[in-house]
Amino acid sequence: MANAINSLFGIKYPIIQAGMIWCSGWRLAAAVSNAGGLGIIGAGSMYPDVLREHIQKCKQATSNPFAVNVPLLYPNIQEIMDILVEEEVKIVFTSAGNPATWTAFLKEKGMTVVHVIANSKFAIKAEQSGVDAIVAEGFEAGGHNGREETTTLCLIPMIKQVVKIPVIAAGGIGSGKAMLAAFALGADGVQVGSAFAVAEESSAHPNFKEKIVSSAEGDTKLRLKKLVPVRLLKNEFSDAVAQAEANGAGTAELAELLGRARAKLGMFEGNLDEGELEIGQVSAMLNEIKPAADILKEIWEEFLAEAERVKGLEF
Repeated sequence: MANAINSLFGIKYPIIQAGMIWCSGWRLAAAVSNAGGLGIIGAGSMYPDVLREHIQKCKQATSNPFAVNVPLLYPNIQEIMDILVEEEVKIVFTSAGNPATWTAFLKEKGMTVVHVIANSKFAIKAEQSGVDAIVAEGFEAGGHNGREETTTLCLIPMIKQVVKIPVIAAGGIGSGKAMLAAFALGADGVQVGSAFAVAEESSAHPNFKEKIVSSAEGDTKLRLKKLVPVRLLKNEFSDAVAQAEANGAGTAELAELLGRARAKLGMFEGNLDEGELEIGQVSAMLNEIKPAADILKEIWEEFLAEAERVKGLEF
C-alpha cells in the first residue's frame, strides 16, 4: 500500500525536516530533499527578500520537492504569500495562526498545504479549512509548543480519531525507533526537528549545535507559558525566565524580558548565555554533528530494522 505522505509530496521517505527558525535555510532543506525526504525552508526568521533568495537557491540545489514553513502571525504575511506564488512554491506548511485565513488562497494557486497543530480542536479546524495534511506536534517538541502539554504518545491517536486527512507526527522523533512508534500510533509520516538542527547543513551557529549535542536529560524546559510556550535549553536567559515565572510575572514583564531578536542571538549568533536556545527533549539523545543525508538514512534504516524485529516477536 502506497504511503499517503510519500504520495502527497512526491518523496521517497515519509520523513519531513521541520521548518525551524534560524536553523532551516536552503542548504538544509536541499540536503534533506536530495536524500529523499522533504526539506523545509523556515520563513519565520527571514525577511521577505531573504526568503526569496533561499527559495531560489534551494531550487538550484535540488530538483526534488521541498516546502516553505510560514508562521501565519508573520507581520509581512501578504508579502510572504505573494513571494510563494511568484516563486511557484509547491508545498507550504503553515503554523502559529488560523489556517482558514490563507489555506483557500494557497490551494487556489495549486499549492499543497499542511498546518501544524497541538490539539484535537485545532486539528478539526485545520481539516475544515481544507488543508491536505496536518502536523500533530507533541509536548516533547522544540521551539513553540502547545499549551495543553499533550505528549506525542497521547496526541497522535487522539488526532487520528477526529480527522481523515494524513497526519504527520512531530515531537520527540529523532530515531527510527521513535518513527516506528509514531506509525504504530497511526501516523502517516514524521517530522524531525532537533536531529536536523545539528546537521552540518543547518544554519544554526556552531556554538548552539555543540550545546545541543552535549546536553543531557532534563536540560530542556517549557518556558514562557503565559506568553508563547517554548521549549528551551537551560542557560542564563532561561534561568531568568524561570525566576520571573516563579515570582508571578505577567505577559508584559515576560515580553520585556524576552525582548527582540533573542532567538537570533542564541541560535544564529551563538550567544549561549543570553540567547534563546529552542530545542526538543530529544536533544539529550543527540551526540554528533553530521550530514543531513546521514541523519535521514540512519532514521530510515533503523525504522526498517525495528519493524522487522517487532514483526518477529512471539507472544
